[in-house]
Amino acid sequence: MTEPVQESGESSSFGQERDPARVVAFSDAVIAIAITLLVLEIHPPSDTSHLLHGLAELWPSYLAYAVTFMLIGQVWANHHIMFDHIRSADRLVLFLNTVLLMDIAFLPFAASVLAEAFRDGHGQRTAVVLHGIAFELAAVLFNVIWWHARHDRRLLATTIDAAGVTAISRRFQLAVVWLGVGILLGALLPVLGVAVISAFILYYWLPIAGEIARARRRRDGGGRA
Repeated sequence: MTEPVQESGESSSFGQERDPARVVAFSDAVIAIAITLLVLEIHPPSDTSHLLHGLAELWPSYLAYAVTFMLIGQVWANHHIMFDHIRSADRLVLFLNTVLLMDIAFLPFAASVLAEAFRDGHGQRTAVVLHGIAFELAAVLFNVIWWHARHDRRLLATTIDAAGVTAISRRFQLAVVWLGVGILLGALLPVLGVAVISAFILYYWLPIAGEIARARRRRDGGGRA
């Protein structure tokens, strides 16, 4: 038995509920700009007479670019996962998502600081912590938005069941812990902090099994009909 879908435009304690399509479109635009700006922080060597050596010395910029690009890519993917199941957005969702986008727009700067610190050999701990905190804030905001949306299932669509909600919640909660550990380790040993956060990238591209269980059951059931 499916839950009744409330009409878009219904009012709540947090204002009128709206179709989240524009939220997703605006978010995609901000994320696309932020992820594109990353490459602008990689400046070509000024001394072209030793170009190969100069390019090799830019390895901190390549590292910061790759790690941050893939992490922002995960932010984009998880943002879609979340809003695939949010049927309407009230003003609190709009506000929290705006704060999330403000944090995402900051990430190219954090990546630039990280690259500069490793290139100069100074301030590496501070740079890793700054970079990690920027993503930690994004992880916290994901959890808050999802918690608010799933509260009483008022903002959620019927495309996801309780098991799927729990699976996404656990994935988002794990991100807070994982990045937090990376920040703490980075404050002690910068290279280890970067390694832990990089390992986070590999794990988080795996599918959320609980999220797709209902869709699989529905597909299998339709095949037998």
